[in-house]
Amino acid sequence: MQAHLSALDDAMWFVVTDGPMKIMKINTAVAITEGAPQMIEKPRSEWTSEDKRKANLGNVARDILYKTLDKNMFSKIKSCTTAKKIWEKLTQLCEGNDQTKENKLMVAIQKFDNIKMKPGETMNEFDERFSSIMIELNALGKSYSNREVALKVMRALPRE
Repeated sequence: MQAHLSALDDAMWFVVTDGPMKIMKINTAVAITEGAPQMIEKPRSEWTSEDKRKANLGNVARDILYKTLDKNMFSKIKSCTTAKKIWEKLTQLCEGNDQTKENKLMVAIQKFDNIKMKPGETMNEFDERFSSIMIELNALGKSYSNREVALKVMRALPRE
C-alpha cells in the first residue's frame, strides 16, 4: 500500500511539474530493430481503469491546488487550464522573477539592518517581529551567523 501511494504521489507531482500524462502504448505496427520500442498515444477506447486514473491525475492535482488557495489568489490563476500552468503562475506570483527576488531581499536586509525595539513593545512582540524578518531572509537565501544575529538583537534593544 505504501509503495502504491508513493508511486501515486510521484505521478501527481509529475503532472504538476511536467503537465498532463499521456497514455502511451507500444506501436506494434513498427518492427523493433534495435533500442527501445516506439511509443504512440493509446486510443481512449483501449484505456484500462489504471490508464483512466492516470489521465485524471491532472484534474485531481488542479482540484487540490484550487482548494488550497484563498479567493484573491484563486482569482489570479482561475484561467489556468492545467495543474502545471497553475503551479507556474503561483511560482511566478509568489517568488517573482530574479529582479523581484533581488528587490525582496534588499527590503528584507533593510528591515534587518534597521530593526529596533519600539517603545511599549514587549519582548514577545519584538521576538515575533524579528523572527518574521529572519524567516523572510532565510527564504530568500540570506543567512547570518549566530554571532551576527545575537549582536543585532542586542543593538536593537533599548538601553534600559
